[in-house]
Amino acid sequence: MQAGFLTKAALAAALVLVPAACAQMGGDGSGFRNQYMVARAALEEGNYPRANRAYKRLLADAGPFEPRVRLEYAHSLLRGGDYQAASDEARTLAATQDGDARSAALAVLGTAQHELAIAAIQRGDRAGAGQYHLTVARDALAEVLANHPDLDPLGALAGRQRSIEAALKA
Repeated sequence: MQAGFLTKAALAAALVLVPAACAQMGGDGSGFRNQYMVARAALEEGNYPRANRAYKRLLADAGPFEPRVRLEYAHSLLRGGDYQAASDEARTLAATQDGDARSAALAVLGTAQHELAIAAIQRGDRAGAGQYHLTVARDALAEVLANHPDLDPLGALAGRQRSIEAALKA
């Protein structure tokens, strides 16, 4: 699933984020580092409510690292099943980023929107919310796959994209 790839990408980013954030924040940066490590550990352990709270607190002090923290927060929301909140965070991030950062945010947005579409269709709302969420998911994932196919090394996004296309044709 895409969430596994996003976890690995976020962990790789953590190796850069934590030391850089500590240096940027002045002093030893232990407050930010400790809060970040709490959020990261909770995400890795699958304790999404705790991770979400920790990431949300981090956003206020993230400074130039806000995009990376917001991406991890969106990912945590996605993994925790809060698809609307994940979509909102990812959309906010995608609107302000470009390159890899935008594509990573769009991967979360597309995945969250697809899950929202599935839920809407299961409720019987195929034409309204289902159609809307499928269209947003399709467009987000299409951009990721066109601009940064390397963000889909296992083909999870491409598989999701095929599923979305099939649902839109149905």
